[in-house]
Order: sequence, then C-alpha cells, then structure tokens
Amino acid sequence: MWLEVFSDNPYGTNCWLLSAEGSDEALVVDPGFSPELVHEMLAAAGKTPVAVLATHGHFDHIGSAHTFCGDDIPLFIHEADALALTDPGAWGAGWDTPAAPAKEVRTFVDGDVLDPGGFRVEIAHTPGHTPGSSCFLLGDFLFSGDLVFRGAIGRSDLPNSNPGDMDVSLRRFLTWEDAMDVLPGHGPTTTVGQERVTNPFLVAI
Repeated sequence: MWLEVFSDNPYGTNCWLLSAEGSDEALVVDPGFSPELVHEMLAAAGKTPVAVLATHGHFDHIGSAHTFCGDDIPLFIHEADALALTDPGAWGAGWDTPAAPAKEVRTFVDGDVLDPGGFRVEIAHTPGHTPGSSCFLLGDFLFSGDLVFRGAIGRSDLPNSNPGDMDVSLRRFLTWEDAMDVLPGHGPTTTVGQERVTNPFLVAI
C-alpha cells in the first residue's frame, strides 16, 4: 500500500493519503487544511483522489474538504456528524460558521463497508469525541481519528462530546488485534498493542 501523510498545519492534524498496491486511485482521510498542497502530493506520486473519508466533523479534519473535493470527489462522513458541514451550531460544535459541504456528501453508519479506490473500508462508529466519530479499518490498518493517539486519547469535554460514549468506544478499540497499525488524527503512528500496555488512559480499562 502507498501511504503518505500531510500534517503541516496549526493543529498538527494528519491528513492521510493512501492507494492500493498497483492502483493510481487514492483515498484521502481528513483533509482539514491546504487542499492545494495535498493535491500536489498526490499528483507528484501519480495518484488521482477518488474519495474523501472524514473521521468526524471538527473543522480541523473537514475544513478544506469542500475545496479539495470540488465537483467530482465524494465526501463520506457518519450520518451523526453530517450536520457539521452545514450547521455546526445545531450539531452542537460550539461554533456557528460551517465548513462549506462538498458537492457530493455520502453518509455511513456503523458496520458499513465502503469500496472506493480498490479498498475494503469497514466503518466502526466510535462516538464520544463527537456524535459521529468513526474509525476506518482497512486490513491491518486502523485510522483512529481523534479516538486514540500515541499515549493519549481524544477529548470528551467539548460541547457535543460524551464521556460515557467515549468510554464505550475506547473499550471497543481494545477489542482489536494488538498487531493492528493505528494511524491517528494527530501525532505519530502506533499499534493497538502498544496503546493497550502504555497508554495511561487505556491501561486501567
């Protein structure tokens, strides 16, 4: 698998770029910033983006999705976070300025399987950070969004966060195989096994 990350932004948000072996089609996860630079990275690698996946609706993960997607690339987001694209105040974000939605928005729910770009993407709804926060499982890779980072977890004290849901989602994280590579929304990569034994927010669960 071809895999790159763009994180040169004020929030250190990871925008993941991936392509299946032998394919020129790419998926983009969480394009929050600098869409033109992300497109340049893809072009330099000879990749054409065919879909954008949003782990959740916070602006640092979807802020540039509408520009990145343009008229041709669909944006996938959990149905519980889709309102963040048009009315974040009603969604409960604590701010009212929406990120303009992509022209084509497709929603998913827990257990859905998507197949863009030659990948099999399993959706795991892991609410708590936001109502629609989700992880994406692609074989041995887990895109965790803001659920789990190396040595930390996402916040659950934000306006539309839910600590109880977060606890359930963290317990779900611990059901996945230790060898699974975790590609988080911020910071360096890790594995489920490493977080199980070293992450102070998980070792007590």
